[in-house]
Amino acid sequence: MNRNVIIVIVLVVLVLLTAVQAIQLSSLKTSISTGKVSVGSAPAQSSSGGAVPSSIQELPSMVGGC
Repeated sequence: MNRNVIIVIVLVVLVLLTAVQAIQLSSLKTSISTGKVSVGSAPAQSSSGGAVPSSIQELPSMVGGC
């Protein structure tokens, strides 16, 4: 195959994938704005009340740097 044909095919595939992602993003934004999907975060755990795994209990507070 000609090199230019391969480049054109790859570009067409990339443009199609971009279009599909744009449609999905638009659909997601619509779902969020209409309330079909709720956006939230997990409840925050306090650093003093939670148990720290033993693998990270003795790490230095600053790694690297000057």
